[in-house]
Amino acid sequence: MSSVSDFSLANVATGPDPFTLSGLDDDVEFVVLFFQRDHYCTNCRSQVQDLADRVAEFRERDAEVVSIVPEPLDRVEEWQSRYDLPYPLLADPGASVGDDYDQPVRFGILGAFSDFFGRMPTVVIVDRRGDEPVVAASHRGRSTFDRPDIDELLGELDELRST
Repeated sequence: MSSVSDFSLANVATGPDPFTLSGLDDDVEFVVLFFQRDHYCTNCRSQVQDLADRVAEFRERDAEVVSIVPEPLDRVEEWQSRYDLPYPLLADPGASVGDDYDQPVRFGILGAFSDFFGRMPTVVIVDRRGDEPVVAASHRGRSTFDRPDIDELLGELDELRST
């Protein structure tokens, strides 16, 4: 387990704005960070909607779902106006938080110019139960389709909660 970088990003959906990990209520034991590819990614758009449908299952496990999109605020606001997400949806226009959490980028500089090559989806589970938050698990996608299943993530949270 590695230590966690706190961050402050604009939040266009439910929760505090700006959003910080350290600003969450103490009863939030886990934070599941979903690092999205970009505004245009259809798999990302499906994932945020699926998460919205199942956010209660995360909260039953004392976990908060957070989606982070490496785009300017106006593009992230478009997602919120379209999908009305019931959890934090953050704009990371410089992708600095994605970089801090080692979100993979395929083909380096080429990735900045092509959706096919760019950032890969990443999920990081942060455990806030100790003195300092730590990364308890992470899934780094190797393609646009390489994402953990929601049931798999809920199972991981159950396992973490039992330790």
